[in-house]
Amino acid sequence: MSRRYLFTSESVTEGHPDKICDQISDAILDALLTEDPYSRVAAEVVVNTGLVLITGEITSKAHINYIDLARRKIAEIGYTNANNGFSANSCSVLIALDEQSPDIAQGVTAAQEQREEMSDDELDKIGAGDQGLMFGFACNETPEMMPMPISLAHRISRRLAAVRKTGQLSYLGPDGKTQVSVIYEDGKPVGIDTILISTQHAETIDELTDNTAIQEKIKADLQEVVVQPVFADINVKPDANTRFLVNPTGKFVIGGPQGDSGLTGRKIIVDTYGGYSRHGGGAFSGKDPTKVDRSAAYACRYAAKNIVAAGLAEKCEVQVSYAIGVARPVSILVETFGTGKVGEDVLLELVQKHFELRPAGIIQTFNLRHLPAERGGRFYQNIAAYGHLGRIDLDLPWEQTDKAELLKEAATALSVATA
Repeated sequence: MSRRYLFTSESVTEGHPDKICDQISDAILDALLTEDPYSRVAAEVVVNTGLVLITGEITSKAHINYIDLARRKIAEIGYTNANNGFSANSCSVLIALDEQSPDIAQGVTAAQEQREEMSDDELDKIGAGDQGLMFGFACNETPEMMPMPISLAHRISRRLAAVRKTGQLSYLGPDGKTQVSVIYEDGKPVGIDTILISTQHAETIDELTDNTAIQEKIKADLQEVVVQPVFADINVKPDANTRFLVNPTGKFVIGGPQGDSGLTGRKIIVDTYGGYSRHGGGAFSGKDPTKVDRSAAYACRYAAKNIVAAGLAEKCEVQVSYAIGVARPVSILVETFGTGKVGEDVLLELVQKHFELRPAGIIQTFNLRHLPAERGGRFYQNIAAYGHLGRIDLDLPWEQTDKAELLKEAATALSVATA
């Protein structure tokens, strides 16, 4: 029996209070790893009206000015007007940092040597920085192999920021949220039911002072210069039946940290798959690569995306779990939701054989310690807004599909051998 349903995902702009915190946390990580690639970082940030608090645990040989770094990032996001209750130049920045617990560190550092290439035996001796479970997912709904709802929500959020910063819609503020409801039939996207945008804006626009007129202008502008370009390479597009909602409360002038407090790691569903796939629960931003919450989630995405790119499944989810201080995963699961072209036991064998899932091996494979320095001090902060996954606008190692052909050939050989 045919089944028709809606699935909704949301995104937020870089000026959302939680995303401000994520970006400051990852800017700190970038700065520390650039000077000392073996820094241990768990940087947490809180923002509120006129206040930034940087806290957490950091062990590093690097010396950085946390206050200047936070102010630069806030200005880059767009908070430069003190009249808005939060500004890069006028906010207070408080620092409260400790070193990493030696009890946690010992399971990771016991056998680690300060060199770039480690043997298989050495990789086995470097354990996970914590216990936990991580998921990676891919599907063939969009060019970036992400679920369509979260892909569209991110695209709209990125576009909001772009037209604000170029001055095309200069009246927009940094804070905003987007939400897209996609119509599915039998598991495949067939239409767009609702597009919702809540965006911060100026009190007056083009001499308009009547709020109804202001909201009508915002809606018309967003339809033309934000929404329409987003669907250029997507086969499923809005139609006459698609609802387009803008600032449903009627006004969004006070936003950012003045409107709501923010906290690092509070947008984990926005960071991943928009709720379409499962989430292990661990946040990404502010954590160095020894934290498997982050690095193993990237590795799982890499495995799932290559399986889909190889044509071995239309949807694929990979789960791993770890014990603190133990290198090899406690468990690995491959799920294709009935879309697999080969058995999931075959796919599990391929993942175990062709993908590095030991923490130190993931770091080495993706070069996670050195990418900040190699990219001019900016790597992790670039993915701290608009999603860590599916970012074809950035050159991310876990988004490569370089193992697709290998997997296709190996799957054929395994299927023949077990037939």
